[in-house]
Amino acid sequence: QVQLVESGGGLVQPGGSLRLSCAASGFTFSSYAISWYRQAPGKERELVADITSVGGSTLYADSVKGRFTISRDNAKNTVYLHINSLKPKDTAVYYCNLRRSGVNYWGKGTLVTVSS
Repeated sequence: QVQLVESGGGLVQPGGSLRLSCAASGFTFSSYAISWYRQAPGKERELVADITSVGGSTLYADSVKGRFTISRDNAKNTVYLHINSLKPKDTAVYYCNLRRSGVNYWGKGTLVTVSS
């Protein structure tokens, strides 16, 4: 079955950087676009970034554009989210997402906390 496992979160100072990873299994990884979402305390889950199956096209939310970079390594069945210049408002649980045949699949998330 589909499995998505996020990692790389942690406690970071404002202005710091992180690399989040999403390890995927249970489907033909190279055939699908993958997205990163995040959910801050008390807020709705929001789309952060999206990448096409071969990495030829990316999309970012306006709030993270210029600071976040999504990439993928299809040989490793892994999607990455490089985060620079972290701000306290970036604090959230970050989730990896697959949409296949009209169904959304989610990982359990990894927590990013930005605080001094």
